[in-house]
Parts: sequence; structure tokens; C-alpha cells
Amino acid sequence: MTAPGARNSACSSARPALRQTVLTLLCEEWSPEQIVGHLRRYHSNDPAMEISHETIYRSVYTTRWKVIPREVCKRLRTGRPIRKNKRHTVKGQWRSQITDARPIEERPQAAEDRSEPGHLEGDLVIGSNNSQVATLVGRKTRFLTVVKLASRHTNVVVPALAETYTRMDSRLRGTLTWDRGMELAAHKRLSTDTGVDVFFAAPRSPWQRGTNENTNKLLRQYLPKGTNLSTFSQGDLDAIAANLNNRPRKCLGFHTPAESVALTG
Repeated sequence: MTAPGARNSACSSARPALRQTVLTLLCEEWSPEQIVGHLRRYHSNDPAMEISHETIYRSVYTTRWKVIPREVCKRLRTGRPIRKNKRHTVKGQWRSQITDARPIEERPQAAEDRSEPGHLEGDLVIGSNNSQVATLVGRKTRFLTVVKLASRHTNVVVPALAETYTRMDSRLRGTLTWDRGMELAAHKRLSTDTGVDVFFAAPRSPWQRGTNENTNKLLRQYLPKGTNLSTFSQGDLDAIAANLNNRPRKCLGFHTPAESVALTG
């Protein structure tokens, strides 16, 4: 369900059972990802009950669809509505001006449904004193790699990521989904150097990279906001990633990300 029309109708009156299930679980304060996971577990053979977490978010926030009551947005964890106005528009902003950016809708189905390892989500984690690191997280395994960066300029970020990929387990070298930050403006160079296809989330749509967003929150235990990240060596960052990769995760059935990579064989 990648076409706009399909997204629009996913929770519509044409599929009342799906709409009612989603609405009920939202009112019980389930997250869209939890709802999707529940539906895939208990309705995997019913196409009428298929939906993505992105579609649920859009159904809540796109009021003109009149699919989900507006007040349900308060049940989401942020409790914030997304409003389209001049202050929030991305038109003309530098973050949306990436040449030949392939949209997330073109990403392979295996990346969307987490059916195979190797499909990563990435972003920058920002610290004080103009410092930053990059994070790469597997959608299926939740395996984290943290990359030291001297700056956020694309001519620094892309070579650093390319070098990281050369050291990465071959089972983790699939696609990469990034946000619209200009640090990946040279994405074609990254694809040429690594063979990895790069896709970009829609502007101001962090839920499209939910795995990365959630992992970055865990990383903040070791790299709190306001920390000068330039003081950490790559060895320091590798050790922090190892701590998180060897911590059991509920979403993995309490396996660790490292175990999840090993189980891929």
C-alpha cells in the first residue's frame, strides 16, 4: 500500500473492521507500530487487515481524510498534532533539496516488512560544540553501529559511512534509509562506493525511520544531550554500541541485537 490513494483508503469505510481495530487500539494508547505488529501476528493471512504504521499516522494527522478522529492524536506518545502551515512547511528548506533522492516508497518490500536483515536506517545524533556522530540501525536485527564524524558536511559524512560499510558484516549491507538532511547529499557517491541503495524518508516524518529514532533514544543514555561528542574516539563509540547490541530487547523476543545477527546465519 504505497500509492497515496491506497493509503487514503486503508482505514476508510471500505475496510470497517480494520478501521475499528486501529481506532480501538489507538484509544488504548497503543503506538501505530504496536498495532501493525499485532495485526501481522494475528491477521497475517487477511489482506483486508494489512496496514503500515505510516498509514496509521497519516490517517490521524490528515484530517481531510476524515478517517480517524482528530482528538486521537492526543493518544499518541507525543500528544502533538502535525499542522500544515507556513511555519511547519518544508517547501524551499535546505533539508528537502537533495538531488535525485529516491523516496522511501521505492524501498524493497523486505525492508518494509523486516523479513530479511541488511536494511538499515540512519541519521545523525547531534551534540554540543557542533559535534555529531552517525548511527546505523538494522530494521530486523536492531543492530547498532555508531560512526565518529569530524563534521556534518556531506564530503565528510559519506566517506565515513562508506568506510564503515567496508568493515560491516556482509549480512548487514543492504539498503539504507536516511532523513532529508544534507549530510547525505552525496548519496550517489555512497551507493557507488558501497553498492548500497539509499532511500529517503519524507520531510518531517520521523516515524518512517522509527527503528533508528528509538535506538537513538537508547543511545542518549551514553551520549546525553549537550555532550561534546567530539571527545569520544571511534573505540569509545564501538564500546557503547556493543553495550546496546548485547542488551536484550523486547521487540526481539528478548534476544539481543548481536544474537539476532547471529541467528540470520
